[in-house]
Amino acid sequence: MKKQKNIGEQLMGLIISVILIIFSLLCFLPFWNILVSSFSSTETITRNPFLIVPRELNLSGYKYIFSARTLLRSIRVSGFITVVGTFINMALTAATAYPLSRRQVKGKSVIQFCIVFTMLFSGGMIPTFLVVRATGLFNSLWALMIPSAISAFNLIIMKNFFDQVPLELEESAKIDGCNDFIIWLRIILPVSTAVLATLTIFYGVSNWNAYFNAILYINDSDKWTVQIVLRQVVVMASGGVGDLNQMDPDFVVPGKTVQMGTIVIATLPIILIYPFAQKYFVKGALLGSIKG
Repeated sequence: MKKQKNIGEQLMGLIISVILIIFSLLCFLPFWNILVSSFSSTETITRNPFLIVPRELNLSGYKYIFSARTLLRSIRVSGFITVVGTFINMALTAATAYPLSRRQVKGKSVIQFCIVFTMLFSGGMIPTFLVVRATGLFNSLWALMIPSAISAFNLIIMKNFFDQVPLELEESAKIDGCNDFIIWLRIILPVSTAVLATLTIFYGVSNWNAYFNAILYINDSDKWTVQIVLRQVVVMASGGVGDLNQMDPDFVVPGKTVQMGTIVIATLPIILIYPFAQKYFVKGALLGSIKG
């Protein structure tokens, strides 16, 4: 009976593994197709809409993309928003979550209720736009960082994580003469690496993918994020991102190839960063979302 049970468990494990492999391939193949197509010619993409095996190595799309400053400038803008914006997000979220996790703070239940309330009801797009314009943030990169500086969902995750930090650490630090700021900076944050890394990924991806707020608050094309330029290429311009004056006279814009290449360039930074923080991702999300 025990042998049959072991065989059944192994069979179930095999079935689950096969299902997960198939699901992983379904998620991976579309991006792989985009990557392979970005190195192919328009004629090849037209004949083979879904490429799995590379047929050629054609760099004309990437040469055209990098022939002008449009995409490079947008990458710098998105990079600035991602780095500076994520730092602001994490600093304010951690500074707000810590006092809400301390038992001795009076009125924290009311404050937490107000925070959760914003997850259900918000001021709306037009009032937010009026506030951004009235505060002088309109057409500024700060408009993409300051109004969304704290996410209520991420704040709750971090607050719940801080709740699980043993109180003995804080008490022993106070005996040694540390104040609340030193305790937060040198004790609470160092033992919260998992949730900090997880929320850094959340905020970083959100800032890199900034699109709708950029459409609302940014009029200057020099301040466009990479996602807006990507939309121009894929939807409107159909490859019009490069400078034909820097290409050969007989050069024809490879529209499909340029679209695929732009998608790769816009997606690649996040894909490269994610594996380094993956080990913290599940741990931080689970520990912060469940209050023990």
